[in-house]
Amino acid sequence: MLDDDRVDTVKRLLFDYVKSPSLRHIKDPYMLIKLAQDIVKKLDRGNSAWTKWNGPREQLVESATACWIPIGDLQDHLNRMEGPKLSFSDVEQRLKAFADERYSEYPRDELQEGCLAVYGAEKALGTEMPAIVGVLRDHIEKEEERLRLEQDAHFRQLREAEAAAAEQRLLSGADCKWTPQQGSKDVFCRVSGRLFRLTTTTDKRVELYRSENLEAGKGTLLGKYLKRGDATKAVAQIAYQPEF
Repeated sequence: MLDDDRVDTVKRLLFDYVKSPSLRHIKDPYMLIKLAQDIVKKLDRGNSAWTKWNGPREQLVESATACWIPIGDLQDHLNRMEGPKLSFSDVEQRLKAFADERYSEYPRDELQEGCLAVYGAEKALGTEMPAIVGVLRDHIEKEEERLRLEQDAHFRQLREAEAAAAEQRLLSGADCKWTPQQGSKDVFCRVSGRLFRLTTTTDKRVELYRSENLEAGKGTLLGKYLKRGDATKAVAQIAYQPEF
């Protein structure tokens, strides 16, 4: 790689990095380390074992790493670019190598059908390969966000179901761990059939009460503690002691 090319490579990576609107992202030590690694990788490719690959070819294939694109079509386009003729295996293995460099950035199976549909539609319109790659990357970004939101919603539903089941256990009179009850800021637990109530004070400490039932008010104060864990340890002992 010529010196001018090396400078251009570093300059492009730095410009891309500082485009981030987040100052926290720019100053993030992890992201800076990753930037340094990317710079080294780009410069090292000047002495790469992949001798058929020049800058434009590598840039296109690297961009397509996470996309579902028929390898034969990608091969045809690359062979119309400057450079030695590439075989199907050349392209397939270069894609895999880029994916490995990016810590398993392989195309996601759940996005295959949608990506191939987008690819087919763009190809039918006569869109050239670099533009199709850009369209696919935008599509993947949106789909990954959709999947993330769906997963978040699923986990939220699970948490809500678990909370409802825990409250039902509390209401049924069964032993249970600390459980919130609708309409109350306190949490309750039942051990050995005895109901305990935990109240957070204004100074962020907790007060432990022995209650007769959920409707009977706070009940008898058993102690004040720095945190819930301390109260839980106290309950583990008190619950099995004789009541007077």
